[in-house]
Amino acid sequence: MIETQQTLDNRALRAVAVQFLINGTIAASFIPRLPEIRDALAVDLATIGQILTLASLGGLLGSWLAGLVIPKLGTKNAMIYGTLAVIFTLPLLGFANSFWSLLLVLSFIMMLDPIVDVAMNIQGSNISARRKTPVMNRLHGLWSVGSVIGGLLAAGMATLNVSLQWHLIGAACLMAIGLWYIGGGLLTSDEAVINPEAQTTANAKTRIPTSLWIYAVLGATAFVPEMIGSDWAPFRAKDDLQVSAGFAGMAYVAFTSGMVAGRLSGDWLATKLGKEKLLNYAVIIAGIGLAIACLIDFTPLVFIGLSIAGIGISVLFPALYDAAAQDPRNPGAALGAMTAGSRGIMLVAPISIGLLADSDAFSVGMAMALLALPCLFITGYFARRLH
Repeated sequence: MIETQQTLDNRALRAVAVQFLINGTIAASFIPRLPEIRDALAVDLATIGQILTLASLGGLLGSWLAGLVIPKLGTKNAMIYGTLAVIFTLPLLGFANSFWSLLLVLSFIMMLDPIVDVAMNIQGSNISARRKTPVMNRLHGLWSVGSVIGGLLAAGMATLNVSLQWHLIGAACLMAIGLWYIGGGLLTSDEAVINPEAQTTANAKTRIPTSLWIYAVLGATAFVPEMIGSDWAPFRAKDDLQVSAGFAGMAYVAFTSGMVAGRLSGDWLATKLGKEKLLNYAVIIAGIGLAIACLIDFTPLVFIGLSIAGIGISVLFPALYDAAAQDPRNPGAALGAMTAGSRGIMLVAPISIGLLADSDAFSVGMAMALLALPCLFITGYFARRLH
């Protein structure tokens, strides 16, 4: 029996959804246990920071490779081979016993991540383009859910004194089961055929290809508010507001909860408002949330502001990924440029905010605002050029 395109798309959508979920768990499987890794290597926090920064160069290499590999292999093979390589590599983190071995393993994982990331976004965007209701925000929402699940499991394993080696071996086995399911459902064709019923008059016009440098700028500036809202929120609560270490961790939860809520509702809002209007509203909401969270030293408002910021920021990357994946020139190169921008900024942004926050002139909140708010509004300005 010949299967219809809708049947193939529905099966592929389930497979891509699992891929997003798995990708969200990868970094979350080991980041919560980085203090344990640091202690095992007997190095200080600054050295761990150096390793993470240097490993980001692997991400830049992977972003460049994505534009070359995906057109040759196709998104299905790129996802399967890339994820398979991550599955075999991830447990090696538990056996890394020196600066260089940890750097090598992390760099390889970070190199593979953009290739899989670009491939799954192209396939997800192509499926979304044929549907009456888009799905990109919900797919990225599953990535956020996966990161929460992976983080909770990692924290639980550490609490139960399960060794990092066995924890990561178990995580890799679970990912292998998911990959087996993914491989049976993905589309073999990467042709983006738009459903006429899903197109608006505006989208029906021929779109001029966007310069790759714009995607790189958007990848960098959109990533900064998300990174600052998640990674630095606990420092904002603990250092500026003097809350306990346990309660400071809830600042991260407040932001990521807003992200999950925004991404799970973003597709419905995109249908109701249109993508361009949703982006405009998202920038405004995120700006208001960040201003409240970073500049008002009142604990309840800081947590509320972080949740509001998470809601606004949540829809930025899915919308930008979708635009890049539908670029008529080379979707792989466009998405590669975006991921290169987001990984390249990692070489600058964390160090910059750390230096500002450590100075006597700025609080952590002020340092967060100085970097996040300009990047947010730059994102809004350049995103308008995609429509």
